[in-house]
Amino acid sequence: MENENRENEEILEIEAVDDDITSAVSEEYDASQIQVLEGLEAVRKRPGMYIGSTSASGLHHLVYEIVDNSIDEALAGYCTHIEVAIEPGNIISVRDNGRGIPVDIQEQTGKSALEVVFTVLHAGGKFGGGGYKVSGGLHGVGASVVNALSEWLEVEVHKNGKIHQMKFSRGFITQEMKIIGDTDISGTFVRFKPDPEMFTDTTVYDYSVLHKRMQEEAFLNAGLTITIEDRRPESAHLDESDRKDILCYEGGIREFVTFLNNNKNPIHEDVIYMSGKKDDAMAELAMQYTDTYSEVIVSFANNVHTPEGGMHEDGFKRALTNAINKYGKKMNILKGDDKVSGEDCREGLTCVISVKLLDAQFEGQTKAKLGNSEVRTLVNALVNEALESYLEENPAAAKAILDKALTANRAREAARKARENVRRSTALESGQMPDKLQDCNERDPSLCEVYIVEGDSAAGSAIQGRDSRFQAILPMWGKMLNVEKARADKIYSNEKLSPLIVALGAGIGDEFNLEKLRYHKIIIMSDADVDGAHIRTLLLTFFFRYMRPLIENGYIYCAVPPLYKLTRGKTTRVAYSDDERDAISAEMRGENQKAEITINRFKGLGEMDAHELWDTTMDPETRTLRRVTLSDAVAADAVFNLLMGEEVDPRREWIEDNAKYVINLDI
Repeated sequence: MENENRENEEILEIEAVDDDITSAVSEEYDASQIQVLEGLEAVRKRPGMYIGSTSASGLHHLVYEIVDNSIDEALAGYCTHIEVAIEPGNIISVRDNGRGIPVDIQEQTGKSALEVVFTVLHAGGKFGGGGYKVSGGLHGVGASVVNALSEWLEVEVHKNGKIHQMKFSRGFITQEMKIIGDTDISGTFVRFKPDPEMFTDTTVYDYSVLHKRMQEEAFLNAGLTITIEDRRPESAHLDESDRKDILCYEGGIREFVTFLNNNKNPIHEDVIYMSGKKDDAMAELAMQYTDTYSEVIVSFANNVHTPEGGMHEDGFKRALTNAINKYGKKMNILKGDDKVSGEDCREGLTCVISVKLLDAQFEGQTKAKLGNSEVRTLVNALVNEALESYLEENPAAAKAILDKALTANRAREAARKARENVRRSTALESGQMPDKLQDCNERDPSLCEVYIVEGDSAAGSAIQGRDSRFQAILPMWGKMLNVEKARADKIYSNEKLSPLIVALGAGIGDEFNLEKLRYHKIIIMSDADVDGAHIRTLLLTFFFRYMRPLIENGYIYCAVPPLYKLTRGKTTRVAYSDDERDAISAEMRGENQKAEITINRFKGLGEMDAHELWDTTMDPETRTLRRVTLSDAVAADAVFNLLMGEEVDPRREWIEDNAKYVINLDI
């Protein structure tokens, strides 16, 4: 089951090893077997420890490390403009107008500070030397790691009226620091080319990925200008406006919230903004409610995105719930023991949280979660005081926010009752499965997979063709509920979704429990046409909104059925694309290019018999699966809201703008 041809996913291949693992281990264990990695060898030996991976995400991470150093100069108040460019050959250049990396001798090493920064791990001005009060580059490995993983890197420092230059290759110095000219400006200019020996998957940069990160940085640093440009010749066919962006937001995170709510309807006009500081830490928040049902909280610490949240998010959530309940009690809208939960208070909320502190404690080099407990206290006190004042001073907005929370509370109660009804009617707690589910024999979830199949005819073929040991089949019929426009109470009572919820066994929303999941491969198998794409989108919207851990843990897949059936005599082949159809057609003709070949396009999965469906779409040895991953939750939220939400005009504009990129159009 593991020998699958999967597109668009990273696979960890585990080779078989000799059962007698001790045979490869020496009986002697002495000092000669202790390996010491000199300089930056450790980075090249285990790059994933420093940049996450050597895939596309790690490739882009190199840029972030260099830009973060320039951002730290902006945080310190010395940098106003950063220029980032993708040059021909996927070379990256980053220029800033900060103070410039120090070039004098560093006392501990006897080397120039510039050399130390680019060749020594855990070296920099962020460990209490007074160079920076706050910084995102916590571990001091950024510049040296980029150097180690680059085929070559060169740096120019404009400082003290001179231009200092130094060059490296794969972490080693190829040109000692020297003065190459005079200058009347200050700043640092870094150019590097990622090493293809390390980044074997790709060394091609995606402009949109870098643009998103640079835009975030511009939002978080009000008034800072970041210019990003794509100078590669292969991008010359694009409009000039598509190749260069100048990003500057005087409104800072207020504009960030407005940007995130671009395709949503706010229920109060202004973006609520608050900021405060205590000791060496400061926090700022911007928030606005919309008429949607999902929450979007984006948090940062020292300009580093913290996708897993942390203490700053915890402090905000507690204070938000407390402030709204306190206001409701004060206005006598909430009586007695009545209160709204944190989940109710966050329905439809878009919030950006940014904290800056002297000693940021992140979890790991990837910095996904903030652990400073003092930040929770700071944010909690700030939001309690500022939000309470805002609600009292803006009664119309306060009423809209409280009404939103109360409506969510009633819907949550309705969802609870609906959930209990589902449990009673389906005997969920007793383990009774939906009638339409054709379950597998295996009970280990890690070995089980379930096909969610469009249409009864296709499901019939799938049931006949499957390997019942580990493959389950759950038919879906007709168009299902668009959960982007519905609350949880409607979902539990939906006749198409409730069987799916019961079959997976893990619950939904805040009750979702990954440990109870019955299948570790959930495969959406729909027709390769417009209706099939719509069903996939509806299901993915449901999984994203109510079972997001399935996507985050890589349990959701899309089957790839063939588009064409080619027949010559008794020989039959299938093709999954137009190009593959043409190639197979030429191959089947061989030397006789005039030979007659019958080419039929599959109109749907229901046209295939059980044997064909197994061979082309379900056999683990030959099938193609596309794993659905989540690299950017904020962008995913925006896309689902745009394509599946209430607003029609933004969706129409998106379709008009992107129609020119359509490859397969089913009319």
